[in-house]
Amino acid sequence: MARIAVYGAGSWGTALAVMLAKAGHEVALIGRDQNQISGMEESRENSRYLPGVKLSASLKLTTDLQALEAELVIFAVPSHSVRAAGRMARAYVQKGSIIVNTAKGLEEGSRLRLSEVLTEELPGHSVAVLSGPSHAEEVGRDMPTAVVVASDLDTAEKVQDLLMTPNFRVYTNPDVIGVELGGALKNVIALCTGMADGLGFGDNTKAALMTRGLAEIARLGVAMGGHPLTFAGLAGIGDLIVTCTSTHSRNRRAGVALGQGKPLAQVLEEVGMVVEGVRTTKVAYELGKAKDVPMPITEQAYKILQEGADLRRAVSELMLRGKRHELEEVAAITLSKTEQQ
Repeated sequence: MARIAVYGAGSWGTALAVMLAKAGHEVALIGRDQNQISGMEESRENSRYLPGVKLSASLKLTTDLQALEAELVIFAVPSHSVRAAGRMARAYVQKGSIIVNTAKGLEEGSRLRLSEVLTEELPGHSVAVLSGPSHAEEVGRDMPTAVVVASDLDTAEKVQDLLMTPNFRVYTNPDVIGVELGGALKNVIALCTGMADGLGFGDNTKAALMTRGLAEIARLGVAMGGHPLTFAGLAGIGDLIVTCTSTHSRNRRAGVALGQGKPLAQVLEEVGMVVEGVRTTKVAYELGKAKDVPMPITEQAYKILQEGADLRRAVSELMLRGKRHELEEVAAITLSKTEQQ
């Protein structure tokens, strides 16, 4: 059994801490709000972010960053907080600790992947990425889930060994870029499928958005150095499916509300938790332009979120684009990866 620190007491951090404590590890769940942590200690429940899931007596709850002195440090903070969290953790993370990032997003401004951000803030540490179709509400209740951890092989296998449980299956993948981009970019498409639901469109529309969305995720991912097959795996199509269809998905819920005509500020307030796709849409749009990668769905999402474009007009622009050959696009993605090699 290992000493594990989970930094971030939101829904995902709490679910992982609950699961790992149940597996017999010595786990500390570290939050920033002392009132929240005190309330959790008293009720043994994270009533705000993960109601109904009981916290075992062995799970340590704290705001003390000294608890980051662990063999494995899991960052479960929102994407826009990753750099600050890494910087605060630097003085406490011990030599040889493995860092695992679970946030699914991209840093605004720098356009860096979050593993790159943590590598900058915590130099000398091995950094891994945990991704895949994994809603906190289900992991916290010990429902069967499969995820993927990406890093160098040695680090990935160490993390795999520590995180595997009878109901939490962990695969390894050396493609950090692909795994990370798949997890981040699917939130953009989930916003769009939610908008389609909010507009009253049907399953045909949702399936088209998911399929064509995966195509542009893969195009950008390969252009940035990812492997095309990663996007057919858990961090690609797996995470895309669950985020676009689940009632647990914040991004989908936010999209539904936008499709119903609610303003963005009101939507974000009603969701009450971070909607990663909103920030990621802007960065993905910028990366697509910088890499000269066509991303028509992301572009329309950007126009809706950043410029206030009309949703129905955005749908019309997508439907009336020039004719394309589907297999030629798949071949182009594969060829792009071959050229990189």
